[in-house]
Amino acid sequence: MTARWVVDEVTPARDLNITWQPISLKLKNKPEEDSPFYELVNRTYKMLRVMESVRATEGEKAVFDLYWEYGSRIHHDQDFEFDIADAIESAGLPASHADAFESEDFDLDIQSRHDQGIAIAGEDIGTPIIAFDNRDGVKQAYFGPVITRVPSTEDSLAMWDALVAMMNVDGFWELKRTRTERPEFGDRP
Repeated sequence: MTARWVVDEVTPARDLNITWQPISLKLKNKPEEDSPFYELVNRTYKMLRVMESVRATEGEKAVFDLYWEYGSRIHHDQDFEFDIADAIESAGLPASHADAFESEDFDLDIQSRHDQGIAIAGEDIGTPIIAFDNRDGVKQAYFGPVITRVPSTEDSLAMWDALVAMMNVDGFWELKRTRTERPEFGDRP
């Protein structure tokens, strides 16, 4: 939902240039292989390998296209075991990127990018992370915002502008309240 908020509502009005970076809950949480959580985070980790393969040869826009395809299948179609090559082709990319799913060739890139995000946002976070330079040119990051639906354009821009303003306040660290509703994903992109 945060990605839809930024892409659908904020970017057109604030002219953002987004670079999608990997964060891996497999690397962050280090679940044991016999954990029921392990298979899910291992699969999503392998999906990151494919995204890094795409980044290496197709560029940033293609990373987003594949990310959007993954998200649509998972969140709208409720398909967690989709065929990776089919998703790649549906995103308009060469199916050969599917080879990266089982390859360790991009593991160092994923680890490095993941570590950079954690270094900026801190260890006590999850996903999503939003990072940008504050008014002093210092890269800062937030965990979140975690939202259950995309706000109206007016509210979306007000929320973005508030995040930007808070990024400039030394000593600001966290806002949180208990979530009382499930995400509303809206129409499939």
